[in-house]
Amino acid sequence: MAGRARPVGTITRGTTNPNRLRRCDRWLAGPQAWRLRRSPGPPVVVDLGYGASPITAVELHDRLRRVRPDVQVVGVEIDPARVAAGRPLEREGLTFRLGGFEVPLEAGARPTVVRAFNVLRQYAEDEVADAWALVQQRLAPGGLLVDGTCDEIGRRASWVAVDASGPLSLTVSLRMGGLERPSDVAERLPKSLIHRNVPGERVHAFLGDLDRAWARSAPQSSWGARQRFLAMAREVRQEWPLLDGPSRWRLGELTVAWEAVAPA
Repeated sequence: MAGRARPVGTITRGTTNPNRLRRCDRWLAGPQAWRLRRSPGPPVVVDLGYGASPITAVELHDRLRRVRPDVQVVGVEIDPARVAAGRPLEREGLTFRLGGFEVPLEAGARPTVVRAFNVLRQYAEDEVADAWALVQQRLAPGGLLVDGTCDEIGRRASWVAVDASGPLSLTVSLRMGGLERPSDVAERLPKSLIHRNVPGERVHAFLGDLDRAWARSAPQSSWGARQRFLAMAREVRQEWPLLDGPSRWRLGELTVAWEAVAPA
């Protein structure tokens, strides 16, 4: 259509499943809930590149309205067919729009949170910075971009939190039952880090220290995987700047400052 900018990005595979992004949603509704609560008006949260099914946007709305009942969730997709599939599910506080990293919203609206999961992993590494920059320009004051990746059913996930100033942290979230080693998350690192899991890079050292602490914490398994994870995190905290504590570790989640794991 004349006068309408073309969406920025490319169509991804679009694979998704119900409850796949529950780990990130739990983090947004937990330690990041203050961003929603302090918004002077209804906070806008964007599910960017939600995929072939709109279910993740629906679930995000359900979870975040427990924190802020007036939250406005907008599912944004670059594929018109996927937008059309979401439209029948629209309701108060949940809409779907055609677009990409330019984050098209109503005039004057700026998102408090943009969640882009399993999107940039399908791009080249050198495209990440430009995509981040586009979203950063659109964020509301105090807003956050969450660039993450997870496996098909959400057992292993990781994400980078990015605000207007740049990346802040890396979060790793794992299903503890059946976990062999924390570095199993390596294949689900965000695009900005997945190719950096090699000797000499900080994220490689971080995952290695997690594995070693996990192995040394094996005796705690007598009291369950949660106690083992807690013991691992307490040990790792002695050497790495973890930004969370036991309440998050109990969920199989830990967050480390970005500068500690950023590409060398």
